Amino acid sequence: MIKLLADSTCDLSDEILEKYNITMVPLYVTIEGKTYKDRVDIMPDYLYGIIEEVEGDIKTANPSPEDFCNQMKEAIKDGYDEIICICMSSGTSGSYQSAEIGRNILFEENPDLEVKIRVVDSVSMSHGSGWLILKSAQLIESGMSYEEIVDFVEMYKYNVKHYLYVDDLDHLIKSGRLSNASAFIGKILNIKPIMTMKNKKGAIVAKERGRKRVLNYYVREFKERVDLKVTNFIIIGYTSDRSAVENLKNKILKETEFKGEIFIMQMGVSVGTHVGLGGVSMYFIEKDHIKDGLMKNEIKFLKERKDEMMSKIKQHQKK
Repeated sequence: MIKLLADSTCDLSDEILEKYNITMVPLYVTIEGKTYKDRVDIMPDYLYGIIEEVEGDIKTANPSPEDFCNQMKEAIKDGYDEIICICMSSGTSGSYQSAEIGRNILFEENPDLEVKIRVVDSVSMSHGSGWLILKSAQLIESGMSYEEIVDFVEMYKYNVKHYLYVDDLDHLIKSGRLSNASAFIGKILNIKPIMTMKNKKGAIVAKERGRKRVLNYYVREFKERVDLKVTNFIIIGYTSDRSAVENLKNKILKETEFKGEIFIMQMGVSVGTHVGLGGVSMYFIEKDHIKDGLMKNEIKFLKERKDEMMSKIKQHQKK
């Protein structure tokens, strides 16, 4: 039997975790000197309710190797002989390394153990790794083997496309993902930075003015990039504003040919401390890499604006 493990940054809903018997190993979150286990001792809604009043920085820490090792032992006790542990990107967290060390500890303590354990660096964050875990659960349900599922995850993990924007830039500044100058300009002009994953880390690839344009950008990029042969579901994430993601879901259903399932899931505490209020994200599998970047998108946006302007000029000339 195959067991799936994940760290708590996967941000999968309790319903999904329970349905597929996925074990989540929590990160640690320290707020004003008190340490909690993510989604065990502290829930997302509580965090988003107090995040603006917290004094000092909120700190997160990886699960320990022993945390992962103990969960692997529990899975073996429950009769599982094949374990796949999918962790957040090694470029942004030490969770993957902790899981690898935990695996090594287990085999050092039990050299004759006949169990297969694969720890996967998802190269993703939040529902990006969550997408791979949920897809793996579906593949287990369909009867695919341990080796086939590992091959799938390793083959497609670089094709998990992330998009994330936030209303409040302060937490991105604290986490070092945005300069103070960029944040100041963004707040004055109501510009929303849109981030994706590059080389295992977050990177800003576009800027849009206002939420409506952000959602339009998401849908436009989805239509251009999505691999419909693999993407049978989309995950849309949010921190504090569910109405925004409901609007995004409706736009996808109305403006694209996508016929699969669209999951709406809240970002957890560990991720939410860095994203802050108003975050909206989207995850799917893209086709062979289509390059993107801030400069490319700025040029593309300018060309679209020029085309719109020329169309308006032509309309007025006809009058």
